[in-house]
Amino acid sequence: MVFDFFCAFGSLYCRQIHQLLAYYYMETPASPLTKTQILDQKNAEALLGGGQKRIDQQHKKGKLHARERIELLLDEGSFEEIGKFVMHRCKDFGLDQEYYLGDGVVTGYGTVAGRLVYVFAQDFTVFGGSLSETHAEKICKLMDLALKNGAPIVGLNDSGGARIQEGVLSLAGYADIFYKNTLASGVIPQISAIMGPCAGGAVYSPAITDFILMVENTSYMFVTGPNVVKTVTHEDVTSEELGGAMTHASKSGVTHFVSANEVECLANIRQLLSYMPQNCEDDAPALPYESANEQRPVLATIMPQNPNHPYDMREVVAEIVDTDSFFEVHKHFAENIVVGFARLGGRSIGVVANQPAVLAGVLDINASTKGARFVRFCDSFNIPLLVLEDVPGFLPGTDQEWNAIITNGAKLLYAFCEATVPRITVITRKAYGGAYDVMNSKHIGADLNYAWPTAEIAVMGASGAAEIIFKREIAEATDPAAKLQEKVQEYTQKFANPYRAAHRGYIDEVIYPEQTREKLMRAFKMLENKVATLPKKKHGNIPL
Repeated sequence: MVFDFFCAFGSLYCRQIHQLLAYYYMETPASPLTKTQILDQKNAEALLGGGQKRIDQQHKKGKLHARERIELLLDEGSFEEIGKFVMHRCKDFGLDQEYYLGDGVVTGYGTVAGRLVYVFAQDFTVFGGSLSETHAEKICKLMDLALKNGAPIVGLNDSGGARIQEGVLSLAGYADIFYKNTLASGVIPQISAIMGPCAGGAVYSPAITDFILMVENTSYMFVTGPNVVKTVTHEDVTSEELGGAMTHASKSGVTHFVSANEVECLANIRQLLSYMPQNCEDDAPALPYESANEQRPVLATIMPQNPNHPYDMREVVAEIVDTDSFFEVHKHFAENIVVGFARLGGRSIGVVANQPAVLAGVLDINASTKGARFVRFCDSFNIPLLVLEDVPGFLPGTDQEWNAIITNGAKLLYAFCEATVPRITVITRKAYGGAYDVMNSKHIGADLNYAWPTAEIAVMGASGAAEIIFKREIAEATDPAAKLQEKVQEYTQKFANPYRAAHRGYIDEVIYPEQTREKLMRAFKMLENKVATLPKKKHGNIPL
């Protein structure tokens, strides 16, 4: 069905071009073209990219042409192209015999839901979308405009890499882009969609941007391809296994979203942009919302009776936020933590939530880096943070320790400590050990901290604590097992609850679960004019 759409869309697009070209071939050879006709001819030539045959090849692979992608991404009729007639300057290795208007990348601006967006789309039909000196200049020029005017930039990547014939000029072009990406980071949202190959140095520009989207079966990313891998390490691996969409979504965490096809990918970009402001000095757009009964009785039924039984935190999120507004990020990676955008009373928020249904919701290396990256994005772009906490601690083991759980766990801690946006935490059940501190506790600058009556705030679980504290009593008891149970119950009643923390002011209020949405709406409303400043410095040194 999707392929049929590609074909229909592509056929319509190509017929329009052919109608333009047919106009010229009706002229007699001796009949000179007017200046307007010359412009028409060049416009038609630019629209064809590398030619009809190569466009057809794209469609056969289930891929759209660069211009078709832009038309689907932006509001209808809003695209304004920049640099349509740019051509490469290289004259080596036969390139002086082959020129294409646009030089393999379509750049310009338009709107998404009426808001300004800059976009570039690499054209695989022109030299395989390879990056040349002028190709890079077009992208850099667009990024400069995006920075000056404070609007997001979207890159639709489909390229064979650096144009080899140009040597160091193409490498310099990549570095120019990397530098612009870094300057733009935290100033304007940057989104990269991988619509085809992205290999070698080309992968680093998307990696610097805020979000990466990939398409199943047609896009891949890697620093070195399968052939090089086989030569160097003797591993026999396919492009899909090495750098396909699901590989990077579930194993490396490089990509944040996986789409079944290009149409879905472009729709996801539109949805993603809807939660973001235009730049770091703006606020995300708010949707109209009429307050009604905000009680959610279902929340009182989600928590299992047994405190060690799992539940799906996504169910809690769904009940708290506006209906169908949760847009999950990094869904397939580090599934023991859930992050994503949502709306609460029509306003954008970022959600960070432990997931008890996976590894009991523990924090490990991947969960920490995933959460930290998302928190820093939200803080960069004034998006308030909601933290839903049910965490038994950090994952123990040699694998975690040897791979630097200390440094990686500190990333999440640092991200929350540094964040100046409104921050609210709701502890639903467990908040044990150092993980309690890390998950946006009052002690690291959270604005408001709520707890459900089921919350357990302690150094560790009751069983482990009792075994340590009452070790001698248990060992000397006539029935050690019964004594252990007695001490576990004693510890539970005294410490495994939210009230000791509430007595000290570490918890602002213990609330009924069904009240959560209403409480959060009022709290975020109260915090919307929050002003917080960090000590003057060039920048912090986050543990990387």
